[in-house]
Parts: sequence; structure tokens; C-alpha cells
Amino acid sequence: MTAVFFSTWPLLVGVLLLMVGNGMQSSLLGIRGGIEDFTTLQISLVMSSYFAGFLFGSKMVPDMIQRVGHVRVFAALGSIISAVLVCYPVMPDWLIWALMRVAIGFSFSGVYITAESWLNNTATNETRGQALSIYMIVQMLGIVTSQILLNVGDPAGFAIFVLPSVLVSIAFIPILLTVTQAPTFETTERLSFARLYEVSPLGVVGMFLAGGIFACMFGMAAVWGTVVGLSVAQISAFIAAMYVGGLVFQYPIGWMSDRMDRRALIGIVAAVGAVAMFITTFLPIAMWVLIPAAIVIGGVANPMYSLLIAHTNDHLTKEQMAGASAGLLLSNGLGAMAGPPIIGWMMDRIGQQGFFVFICALMVMIAAYAAYRTTQRTAPKPEDTGAFVVMAPTAAAVAVGQLMEEAGQDTAAEVEQL
Repeated sequence: MTAVFFSTWPLLVGVLLLMVGNGMQSSLLGIRGGIEDFTTLQISLVMSSYFAGFLFGSKMVPDMIQRVGHVRVFAALGSIISAVLVCYPVMPDWLIWALMRVAIGFSFSGVYITAESWLNNTATNETRGQALSIYMIVQMLGIVTSQILLNVGDPAGFAIFVLPSVLVSIAFIPILLTVTQAPTFETTERLSFARLYEVSPLGVVGMFLAGGIFACMFGMAAVWGTVVGLSVAQISAFIAAMYVGGLVFQYPIGWMSDRMDRRALIGIVAAVGAVAMFITTFLPIAMWVLIPAAIVIGGVANPMYSLLIAHTNDHLTKEQMAGASAGLLLSNGLGAMAGPPIIGWMMDRIGQQGFFVFICALMVMIAAYAAYRTTQRTAPKPEDTGAFVVMAPTAAAVAVGQLMEEAGQDTAAEVEQL
């Protein structure tokens, strides 16, 4: 794995800085929105707009790359991101912010697709799985780091918004100057959404509900923290703990998923999350409560994303795996778009408890549907299932599709050895 890191470090450093910039801007907007007296519903629509842009990008950027090339698309989208990041504090209008969030979501989607294509092209068949796993870990580390940097400036000022813009601009230097050969970009045959649902109902429904949970983590957590009066340091610690939880619990849950019915494990993990969120609604707002709660949210939501993809993979042919990634990301993106407005409405209606109530409700739905699906067909034997691979909810279609294929290839290799 060390050799893989040293061969791909320029890309990984660039991705790390991109994630730091993206994580900072999301949390900053949640805090600054409260300072600007935006309503909870208004700022929730701003947060939702990012995921709308991300979905548009996943559909349109591949065609842009084929027309004008990776380098031009990469540079153009990077310029848009840097410009938008410094425009937020000078145009404090929630509707303008929503439009800018669409643009920045579109641009980040394109940047991730380009970076993942380059990473995929740089790695060999023997190292591709390791490279993509390191890529996922780097993404999560970038978000954790971004929350630490929230404390270096005043969110009511201008300078703190310049920092993520600078980081994003710097992120392109190692990528564009080190990678000399642009990768070939191949579109995969897509699996229809109806066919994907027929193959794996739990995968499609679960990804939709998990998208709503992820939107809370990536956008609405800072909004909730501002509403309840947390300091910037407390908000940053709360959000960082979510991703630390994801890093810590990915591998233990992944180990279990390769040894039992994944539907049962999905139900168990979701039920644990639901119970934890239900209890949290009745506890005082204090850091000794919030940090463990955040670790549980992250420890459940991040592995849940990987579990659902692994479960779906178990029912696909090798040729369908990459194409299915687009449908799974569409389902997840639609859930992420719907999540912030709903949780914003709930917080307006029932108060700050709406944040944990919403997450609890989604967890209950996932657990209940997973339990139902266990009664509908027999689970494949563990030795016949694909390998669990670490996937961050921030990944684009290239990485998800490639990791799905890698998992299928690993299983095929194990079968050949038997």
C-alpha cells in the first residue's frame, strides 16, 4: 500500500485539499446563514442545492470531458469553485447562495469524476483496489481536517471564506503539473433504474434514505449547531466526530458483512443508529452527549453507504456492476436533495429535536425495510458474495463503479482459487 501511495500522492494531496475546501464551505454556510438571519427552511434549501448540482454534474460532465478533454474541464470547474467560494460573504442572499451551491455542487462532481478517472488510469490492475480505498480514506480525512480549520477565523467575516478558495486553487497544482497523460474516459452501459430496483429493492430504497442521512451530516449539522447556540469550535468538533466515527467503524462492519447476511447487518446497524438518535433527543445539549451521538451517526451512515452498495453488488453480474453505480448514485442524490428541506421543516415545527428525530426516522425505515427484505428471498452464501469495500458518500460515479467492479473481481479470483 505504501508503493501505491507514493505513486499516486499528487492526486491524493489534491483530493485532500479539495475535500478540505468543500467541507469548510458547507459548514461555514450553515453557521453564516444563522448570522445572516436566514430561516431554517431557507438555509436547508441552500444545502439541498449542492446535491442537485452534484446530480447534474454526474450526468453532464462525462459528455463535457469527451468534447473538450479532462484538462480543460478540470481547470474550468476549479475556477468556478474558487470564484463561488469568495462570493458567498459578499452576496448574503439565500436564493443567490442556493444558485451558487448548484454551481459548486456541479463543479465538485466534475472535479471528482476527473480526479477519479486519473487515479483509475494511474493505478495498475493489481493496485487499483488499494488506490481507490486510499482515495476514500483521504476524502474523509479531508472533511475532518476542514472542521479543524473552521476555528482559524470569524465566520461573520470575509477572510475565512478566502481560505477554502485558496486551498481549492492549490489543490489543482499537484494534479495538473504532475499528471502528464490524460486518461481515456469510457462511458459504461447503464442499468435502467427499474431494472436496478428489480435486482435490489433494498439497495435502491436504502440508498435513497441513506442520502437523507448523509445530507444531515454534510450540510444540516452546522445549521442545527447554530440554531441551538453551539460555538464554532463545538460545531466543528461535532461534525468532525461524525467522520471519525465513519473511519473507525468502516472496517469492523465491513469484516462482519463478509461473514453474514448483509440485509440483516444493514437492519442491525440501522436499528442501533435509530436507538441512539432516539435516546439523544431526550438528553441535554452538551458535548458529552453530542460527541458520542456524532460518532454513532458517522459510524452508522458511512458504513451503511458501503453496505448497501456491497449488497446490491451481490445480485449483479460483473458486466452490470459499473453501470449500476449511476442508478445507486441517483437514488442517493435524490434522497440527499430531499433531506435538508424536510429536516428544516421539522426543526421549524418541533424545534431543535427535529434534527435527531429525522435521522432516527430514516434509520427506522432502513431497519424495517431490511427486515422485510430478509423474508422475500434467500440470502446468498457469504462465500458467493462480493467483497466489502470502503466507499465514502462523497465519491463520484467513476470511483463507485470501479470499486464495485473490483469487489466482483476479488470474488471471482477467490472462486478460481477454490
